[in-house]
Amino acid sequence: MSKIFHQPLGGNQMARFGGPATMMRLPSFPSAAGLDACFVGVPFDIGTSNRAGARFGPRQIRAESCLIRPYNMATRAAPFDSLSVADIGDVAINTFHIEKSVAIIETAYDDILSHGCKPLTLGGDHTIALPILRALKRKYGPVGMVHVDAHADINDHMFGEKIAHGTPFRRAVEEGLLDGRRVAQIGLRATGYAAEDFDWPRQQGFRVVQAEECWHKSLAPLMEDIRRQLGAGPVYLSFDIDGLDPAYAPGTGTPEIGGLTTPQALEIIRGCRGLDIVGADLVEVAPPYDPSGNTALTGANLLFEMLCVFPGVQYRS
Repeated sequence: MSKIFHQPLGGNQMARFGGPATMMRLPSFPSAAGLDACFVGVPFDIGTSNRAGARFGPRQIRAESCLIRPYNMATRAAPFDSLSVADIGDVAINTFHIEKSVAIIETAYDDILSHGCKPLTLGGDHTIALPILRALKRKYGPVGMVHVDAHADINDHMFGEKIAHGTPFRRAVEEGLLDGRRVAQIGLRATGYAAEDFDWPRQQGFRVVQAEECWHKSLAPLMEDIRRQLGAGPVYLSFDIDGLDPAYAPGTGTPEIGGLTTPQALEIIRGCRGLDIVGADLVEVAPPYDPSGNTALTGANLLFEMLCVFPGVQYRS
């Protein structure tokens, strides 16, 4: 059976404010069967510690994505000409129970991966990275990771709870989900509870690039180094929208000043081209704190950029 390359609904076929409410107005599929990559929402925010609202992220990211066209004019990537991509909807999490939701998410991603499909996740808070990484380990073994965030998310607990949006990568290390020598965290900053808050990931072998190291410069050279560090093997890309400065992305639960710019975000994602990306997420978009929709619009564009660096994407000369 020949592969079908689904195209987003174009603005000349249907006005941008109409059409299906899917990511980039792609077809809606009930499962990942037959797809190379899929957009999937996880409307979960019961792991947040400050401002809730990321449960509304997937819906608004999809709404704002209607502005995105199918060709990347900067990189010449044409993902929909070489990958079969669709939107498979949202994971039906349990709104009242973190552990049950985590199990539901794991099962959903086991199914996605069983079809040989690579997930692009619309979050949701960063708790969801843990069940996704658990599913990825069952498929690929321990993975490398490019993690963009204001926070390291390596707390041992939050209010005594072991699973929350500030703990996923501590649990991931403990469970052997990550290859610590192939992990880079970019954009970490602000205040902490102890002077050594960013030292624990370094002790695990992570490369930690604090935001101050990124100020006033291109991150293209950094990404060259990170590509060499991560080398061959599966890599997961996890992007917390609060990695950006709140001037660019105010619609998030735990904003921190002094963050990355949107051009730097593009450099980071585009700099992942050539890595064996096996999945990606964009998390912590909380629409109630940005009525303009610009945070969700930024998130939608970054998800498209992630798709553009997936292995197998065709580039137009």
